[in-house]
Amino acid sequence: MKQKEIKDLSVAELQEKLSQTQKTYAELKMAHAISPIENPLQIRTVRRTVARLATELTKRELQ
Repeated sequence: MKQKEIKDLSVAELQEKLSQTQKTYAELKMAHAISPIENPLQIRTVRRTVARLATELTKRELQ
C-alpha cells in the first residue's frame, strides 16, 4: 500500500487494515518457516505496510 492510499483512509479503516495486514504477515512468516515461500520479498513488503499503517495511526492519535 502506498502512503497516499493510507492517508485517505479513516481511523476505523486504518485499524481494520492494520489487523488484516498483521494477520497476513504472521501467516507469511509461518509459511516461510515451514517451507520456503516462492517470493520471500513479499514478507518485507507486508512488514513495511504494517509499519506504515501503525505510523499513520499513531500520528493521528497524537493530533
